[in-house]
Amino acid sequence: MRAFYSVLWYLALPLVLLRLWWRGIKEPGYRQHWRERLGFYRERVPGWHTIWVHAVSVGETRAAEPLIDALIAAYPDSRVLLTHMTPTGRATGRALFARHGERLIQAYLPYDTVAMVNRFIRQFTPRICILMETEVWPNLIAACGERIPVALVNARLSERSLRRGQRFGKLMADAGRGIALVAAQTEADAARLRSFGAQKVEVTGSIKFDVVVPEAALETGAWLRARIGARAVLLCASTRDGEEALILDAFRRMAWPHGGAPLLAIVPRHPQRFDEVAAMVKERGLSLQRRSGLAQQSVEADVLLGDSMGEMFAYYAACDVAFVGGSLLPLGGQNLIEPCALGKPVLVGPHTFNFALATQDAIDAGGAICVLDAGALLGEAARLLGDPGARAAMGAQAAAYARRHRGATARTVGLLRRLIY
Repeated sequence: MRAFYSVLWYLALPLVLLRLWWRGIKEPGYRQHWRERLGFYRERVPGWHTIWVHAVSVGETRAAEPLIDALIAAYPDSRVLLTHMTPTGRATGRALFARHGERLIQAYLPYDTVAMVNRFIRQFTPRICILMETEVWPNLIAACGERIPVALVNARLSERSLRRGQRFGKLMADAGRGIALVAAQTEADAARLRSFGAQKVEVTGSIKFDVVVPEAALETGAWLRARIGARAVLLCASTRDGEEALILDAFRRMAWPHGGAPLLAIVPRHPQRFDEVAAMVKERGLSLQRRSGLAQQSVEADVLLGDSMGEMFAYYAACDVAFVGGSLLPLGGQNLIEPCALGKPVLVGPHTFNFALATQDAIDAGGAICVLDAGALLGEAARLLGDPGARAAMGAQAAAYARRHRGATARTVGLLRRLIY
């Protein structure tokens, strides 16, 4: 089965490279370092042991921050090789981990063919492969084989992903058996991952709860808030294609009580959509300012477009109420832990299957509310913005929920110690 999978990869490779080049038209980062995707690298790591962490894109990279910090502290003779699949993930890693200097290097993971993965392993000779969240690559796991152990950490698997993976039967089961350790976020994730053949599965919780809010992000958030002034701020964070139009239409229709409309701050999840969302705002007759164009002037527009990378904590710090996107439409939702950690009331849509337990726990704790559609989102936001007491109480419950779930990083590092040698 894996041989057939490998043949399919080689047959698809010309189309994959063409698509990579095509995506580079809108996002030039896809055309940078493209040889790495074929397993050709310039950087070597003489004199260092290498701990390899794979974080496919932005969310996984940000989630990996507490783990990477802990590994760098625990293994002073090692440096971390952080691999990605997207340029936004790589840019996020560069911004997050610049403080570690030469203790952390970055590269793209090659496509999942035996030859490319073998070149990668020979190049960097890692001590361990640590995959973040949901990344299971059959040839990569097989190539690691007896040479290095593979761990899947902060692991999660939705019912939808389980059904999709079961279509590949033995291929995924063999990959699951090749993973030496799975550190799952929840008992439900653990059960689903065991059904894929994983043998050693432990429940550690979510590492995302251990993220420390950077002081620089708080300073940027305070700077943004000073530009905004006394006006209330509704933040729509990590929005996905189709959601912004719904939110903007509902915002324009809304009859705002309590002294007028708040500032609507929208931060699309994917940077290639910044211009598209800006055009949507203008098409609806709403005034717009872009974060990238702010200097010292005040924010006077109807909508602030968060067109910057690596500043999500700052946006959360500057807002009064936060909606976490990817949840109004059936896209699975996004991580709501960051706004909770900052003590912000959180709103989510009905489609949160990628973060089902964390979302339900936050709702049960009183720190989050589920809304059915964009109209309900704006209505609930208006209620909270008009009731400072309710808003403060909900924010305090969100912060308490986030504090209660910390500790996954220490548990994960404790398990990884058995594999890193």
